[in-house]
Amino acid sequence: MAGAGQRKGKKDDNGIGTAIDFVLSNARLVLGVGGAAMLGIATLAVKRMYDRAISAPSSPTRLSQSGKRSWEEPNWLGSSSRLLTQDMKTNLSRSLQTLPTDPSATDTDFFRPTKPKPSAKRSQVELKKSRLRLSLQEKLFAYYRRKVAIPVDEQVRAKQAAVDICAELRSFLRAKLPDMPLRDMYLSGSLYDDLQVVTADHIQLIVPLMLEQNLWSCIPGEDTIMNIPGFYLVRRENPEYFPRGSSYWDRCVVGGYLSPKAVADTFEKVVAGSINWPAIGTLLDYVIRPAAPPADLTLEVQYDPERHLFIDFLPSLTLGDIILVAKPHRLAQNDNLWRLSLRPAETARLRALDQCDSGCRCLCLKIFKAVCKSNPALGHLTASQLTNVILHLSQEESDWSQDMLADRFLQALKGLIRYLEAGVLPSALNPKVNLFSELTPEEVDELGYTLYSSLSEPEVLLQT
Repeated sequence: MAGAGQRKGKKDDNGIGTAIDFVLSNARLVLGVGGAAMLGIATLAVKRMYDRAISAPSSPTRLSQSGKRSWEEPNWLGSSSRLLTQDMKTNLSRSLQTLPTDPSATDTDFFRPTKPKPSAKRSQVELKKSRLRLSLQEKLFAYYRRKVAIPVDEQVRAKQAAVDICAELRSFLRAKLPDMPLRDMYLSGSLYDDLQVVTADHIQLIVPLMLEQNLWSCIPGEDTIMNIPGFYLVRRENPEYFPRGSSYWDRCVVGGYLSPKAVADTFEKVVAGSINWPAIGTLLDYVIRPAAPPADLTLEVQYDPERHLFIDFLPSLTLGDIILVAKPHRLAQNDNLWRLSLRPAETARLRALDQCDSGCRCLCLKIFKAVCKSNPALGHLTASQLTNVILHLSQEESDWSQDMLADRFLQALKGLIRYLEAGVLPSALNPKVNLFSELTPEEVDELGYTLYSSLSEPEVLLQT
């Protein structure tokens, strides 16, 4: 087959040569010697171009040492508007094989549109983030002024009402129950720490019990069959040497342990059943009544036509350096446990950090508390949980200036979502304590979903 192709090519070549000779011989007769010479030169040039076109190069196109392409380079490639033949495609393929493969060898930017440099892109993204942060910053401060902050006169009136109630209760207990061993009662809570939000409507009246140190001991919840860190059993000790009745609080012992529920029931009988609150209210120009169930040991005080204050009576005890309060576990089967009081220490640390660097931690906490208070879906989040999220973030971030409020707010929001995903929020003061232990899986899912849905547009949280 190859031989046949060669013979055919040769035949075609001889035919063209004969035609050219015929044209030249006749041209002499018409054009004369000079014209025939010019025509011959032109015809020969055409024939050589034809020969080069139909003959495939024996080797790929290569570059000479001077950097210019050799004579084997098919210079006509790309310059003709006609379709490529099979031989032309072969030459093009061989020529492409010799092109440099190193991207640095060619100026690729010349062949494609100019794109922004990565640094320029980063600058644009950072500028956009900066604008969004400034916008959120303005909205956070506006939300604080509009929704979070409580007028000073309202705080003063609420505190005064709580002081008046505390004084009346103290006088009654000393007169009617002089044998009840109590330390001095005192007011506590976010209202006294300047961390209450939206409205001054809640305060705690701490009622410390006096316990004989040799008759009572604390057992950590993690050392019991219930295995609940952050809670304690208060056990009655030495019953063989100090029989039942040696302590006033033996009447509140259940199964060998001091029951917080029994202690709370004792105070409820006094607060709700023995004190004539309407008469005291008339004397103080307040409307006072026990709060409706299930709010045990709570008084509702109307000190202004449109303002109400709820006062929680919270029995407390101290054994060594451990402070416990009679705030029961959410699960009824754990109602014999006393809760470890971490709130005073958490609040003190948060305020101390802000005082050291004039930070915005307390401001950030108050905004979160207002958001949770105004949004029913976030109602299960407590002030202690939010405080610990910010305390953990304070260990990671050192700059808490007012200008960083938006950044820290978003970081705290993301951190809270991560803790909910894990189902564990360790206490900043006692890492063994999981502050989410009393939440049900359904509540965790609802909280996580609500917060995660607002992550792309956190301003939604400020619209409640």
